[in-house]
Amino acid sequence: MIFRYAPLSESELVFCHYDGRPLLPNTVTHAWIKLVRHCGLHGIRLHDVRHTHASLLLKQGIHPKIVQERLGHGSIQITLDTYSHVAPGLQQAAAQKFDDIVLPKQDEINQEI
Repeated sequence: MIFRYAPLSESELVFCHYDGRPLLPNTVTHAWIKLVRHCGLHGIRLHDVRHTHASLLLKQGIHPKIVQERLGHGSIQITLDTYSHVAPGLQQAAAQKFDDIVLPKQDEINQEI
């Protein structure tokens, strides 16, 4: 549906006119505000949707480099610094995975006995 109106251009615009021309800077923001109000919601900024998108991807285990590229951050460090709060259990999960790799399983111990 997105590609129905105009082919992608080199500008990589997320939002544009049907013919590919850029929108005025506040056009999308104003449309977003109207949509949110129409739905009976308040205080949800378009940027909040971007943050939610990144947070959900990271919580699902998508590699931070992929999230960085999707957001257009200049470096992965920006993404990691901004979204490190999303998965506070990463250290514990990493330790558990390492244990799973290096420690023998109970079945293996029983077989050796």
